[in-house]
Amino acid sequence: MADPLHSAPQSTFTPRVFSGIQPSGGLTLGNYLGAIKRFVDMQDQGIETIYCMVDLHAITVWQDPAALRHQTRELAAGYLAAGLDPKRSILFNQSQVSAHAELGWVFNCVARMGWMNRMTQWKDKTSGKDAEKASLGLFAYPSLMAADILLYHATHVPVGEDQKQHVELTRDIAAKFNHDYKVDFFPITEPVIEGAATRVMSLRDGTRKMSKSDPSDNSRINLTDDADKIASKIRKAKTDPEPLPETMDALADRPEARNLVNIYAALAGTDKDAVLAEFAGQGFGAFKPRLADLAVATLAPISVEMGRLMQDPAEIDRILGDGADRADAIATPILDRTLEITGMIRSRRR
Repeated sequence: MADPLHSAPQSTFTPRVFSGIQPSGGLTLGNYLGAIKRFVDMQDQGIETIYCMVDLHAITVWQDPAALRHQTRELAAGYLAAGLDPKRSILFNQSQVSAHAELGWVFNCVARMGWMNRMTQWKDKTSGKDAEKASLGLFAYPSLMAADILLYHATHVPVGEDQKQHVELTRDIAAKFNHDYKVDFFPITEPVIEGAATRVMSLRDGTRKMSKSDPSDNSRINLTDDADKIASKIRKAKTDPEPLPETMDALADRPEARNLVNIYAALAGTDKDAVLAEFAGQGFGAFKPRLADLAVATLAPISVEMGRLMQDPAEIDRILGDGADRADAIATPILDRTLEITGMIRSRRR
């Protein structure tokens, strides 16, 4: 398979990865497989990587201030425990780099209402009178996401399927800005959507995405779960009575079975066909214990390390502060040049 970081080269832009996760609740297996594990993989590919805790996005809906601070540190602990190295990647929380909000305003003026109204996540989260109660920030969320990415001239963004439309909007905003001001300033960013489990589904309902907001704790594996709880949740995961087939096509109408196969493949670092080649003809009585062992071996050490890191919040804050300084050093010249292009006077440098 072609290297996704070099599949669409842009000669004028140095390859750079940016992505982020909202600190709006506990981390799940879905966050790990769909995002954090991929972040670590990209860190090891010799390309500059910038990973953010997008706390400005989190407050588009109400957040308890104390909980938000805790969740931001916990997300940082999850990044670190999973293998992100603050010396090799830039790790920071979004609100510490004010250029995100400043470029977000510029892009609010570039993006069009029609573009925002077509965002499926906006439609999913709001309907009828609910839309009138939603914050303006929630509506403008994709524009701020575009600013997050383009503030660093990021060429590649690892995202799940549910965020692909937002990256497409980022491309539209970059193209319109470049066209309107007759410049080639912002890259046309490529989404990177790959892997066996870019969309991890609920352990109780294979048609719904695994979510930290689901009222059933058994619907998800939390990165803070200990080994016993991880194994228990795998054993209790909803399945069906049929044995595993030989091909993924045969799982088309078996969402729970397909989800567990996807999770196994992602945790094992293999492909789904290889999993079925090993387990074809076997029932879940044989498959689930193997999946539980694999999940415990992978996730339990992350849980333990997260607990250790959370005992020293000052060290987490130091890491985030250092990352913010490094992020700001990249972001400020790009923001300044953006504002100069738009006609702003920039005589006073920060």
